[in-house]
Amino acid sequence: MISPEDLIALVRNYNPKTNEERLAEAYAYGEEMHKGQFRHSGEPYFTHPVAVAAILTEQRLDDATIITALLHDTIEDTKANYEEVSERFGNEVAELVDGVTKLTNLQLSSRETKQAENFRKLFMAMSKDLRVILVKLADRLHNMRTIKAMRPDKQAQKARETMDIYAPLAGRMGMQWMREELEDLAFRVLNPEGRQSIIRRFITLQRETGDVIHRITGDMRSELEKAGIEAEVFGRAKKPYSIWRKMQEKDQGFSRLSDIYGFRIITATEEDSYRTLGAIHQRWRAVPGRFKDYISQPKSNGYRSIHTTVSGRDGKRVEVQIRTRQMHDVAETGVAAHWSYRDGVRTQNPFAVDPAKWIASLTEQFDAEEDHDEFLEAVKLEMYSDQVFCFTPKGDVIKLPKGATPIDYAYAIHTRIGHACVGAKVDAIRVPLWTRLRNGQSVDIITAEGQTPQISWLEIATTGKARTAIRRALRDADRERFVKLGRELARSAFEHVGRKSTDKALETAARALRLGNAHELLARLGSAEITGHDVVQAVYPDLIPDRSDEISPRRAVIGLEPGQSFERATCCQPLPGERIIGITYRGRGVVVHAADCDHLSNYEDQPERWVDVHWHDGTHPAVYGVTLGLTIGNDAGVLGRICTLIGEKKANISDLEFVDRKPDFYRLVINVELRDVEQLHSLILMLEAESDVAAVERIRDQVVTHSAKL
Repeated sequence: MISPEDLIALVRNYNPKTNEERLAEAYAYGEEMHKGQFRHSGEPYFTHPVAVAAILTEQRLDDATIITALLHDTIEDTKANYEEVSERFGNEVAELVDGVTKLTNLQLSSRETKQAENFRKLFMAMSKDLRVILVKLADRLHNMRTIKAMRPDKQAQKARETMDIYAPLAGRMGMQWMREELEDLAFRVLNPEGRQSIIRRFITLQRETGDVIHRITGDMRSELEKAGIEAEVFGRAKKPYSIWRKMQEKDQGFSRLSDIYGFRIITATEEDSYRTLGAIHQRWRAVPGRFKDYISQPKSNGYRSIHTTVSGRDGKRVEVQIRTRQMHDVAETGVAAHWSYRDGVRTQNPFAVDPAKWIASLTEQFDAEEDHDEFLEAVKLEMYSDQVFCFTPKGDVIKLPKGATPIDYAYAIHTRIGHACVGAKVDAIRVPLWTRLRNGQSVDIITAEGQTPQISWLEIATTGKARTAIRRALRDADRERFVKLGRELARSAFEHVGRKSTDKALETAARALRLGNAHELLARLGSAEITGHDVVQAVYPDLIPDRSDEISPRRAVIGLEPGQSFERATCCQPLPGERIIGITYRGRGVVVHAADCDHLSNYEDQPERWVDVHWHDGTHPAVYGVTLGLTIGNDAGVLGRICTLIGEKKANISDLEFVDRKPDFYRLVINVELRDVEQLHSLILMLEAESDVAAVERIRDQVVTHSAKL
């Protein structure tokens, strides 16, 4: 285990002004808290936090991050608490340690819905302070380096989680070295035979060809000296997993792969980087389609470099990266460069990205996605995608993820352009909308008045922005259908009291109900957010029958035959105020379903069983059960307060079940008895407003139909 003196020396190497006493105190406190605890390998547990801190010194991070690494498991695994850590080391460190603790409790490889919730929490933690993720990544790296001490099933679980989440996240943050090491460590667990076969082939290749890296490095240095360019040249064989992935993507064997070696040239200035490119291309042939200039078009995480692949006389290809020292620092530490120190002061690197802006660019479309599958899709598209750069007809550059289509390009320019898109020209040639765009292409979007997004575009679009805009437009189209239905319901409701639903009457009702206009009122009426009774009462309150007497549950539904009974369908649990459809059953009478219930499709070929029914207009008793799913904070008194709030809404809790318990939250299912859909909406809105409620949903046939965003 690294001693406190050695750890302080590592920090002092890049930050001579470090607070050595504070670091030593954190080391001693962490060691004391973890005393008597051991890892699976039998080592004292505190060896792990120290190793995590040492990894972070390689990125030259500030004292607060190093101290957080030393203490990152104290709140979760020892008698230490937030208040004590805050009192000893300050609120900044306590917040960081608490953030890492909460991330540790996320089971990111669990089932899809839970994974979506946890991803939201992951990005929320990142948005507060990105250093939380830096500590967590270093924590995962050390755990993967020492994973052999764990049970085989645990090794496989951690390795898959690392490959799916943490390695891509490290790459997205610009820490490519960490991504490659995490991938290779996970590859060692998930496919040890594949990894060993690649290593054996490397050894055989080296035996046959000699030290290729040393020879090519020497040749490159010689060419740069001839051109009068001062630069450092480094060469390496690519990681086994990187080679394995190329073999799978290209469906080629090892012997047919050519670019298995990579070389990096670090120059003094940006001008020298371009001069170096010229010297390399003069000496070796450039491979077409393998050139990328990330200096003039940097990645969103600040990465800048020139990439080219060249071929020698023997046909072997090698990849070359060319960049300046400052660009290299950002390439090694990524977004973490914002906190890096050199010679005791924060590094003033012009290429370092502001973490707040980076997070904003990463998450800008996530809030628009309420559906779990759509949210996960947006996250993974953003985390895993490389970029292509296309040009507008005016020469402006549009950045898009790899695999993007003209639809994505159109929405990247403006939502209005995307909606009206009917075609595209790429390099002046008309192409289908599903064409995959490539680097450097010029794209011109063809639009037409009256065009609207098509549902098939969801299969073509790849960016979160485009897919979200398309979905929203399709939902707006559904709105017109609701307006049409609402107009018919309004006509029926007004006729019931001997009046007509004129435009003036509808506008008056909209003003009384504080809705924008009659169009909005009809849309709400058609989607069952308000009732015909509400609309009529807003205009003619004196004509509404007295509703003081409750409607008996036996006569709650109108449209049944004399003596015919009914029951509510358990799949959709329809409530008074919702549009309903009746299905006849021999010996059971009529089973009433909500009009949007998926199970009605089972009876499409049996129209003789359908009954036109609707709820009796009046006050119903609170006897109609509805199932709600809640995610609430795990704090003292929260559950009691939630139950009290439900009671205050005159709703009766008939059953309550905990379906998931975590250190920081509970997930439970509650059955409540309500009067009507209006009371349900009021109850959900009240619960959504409660700060300790992370999510509330109405559950129908185990399918979420209403969700509050975290």
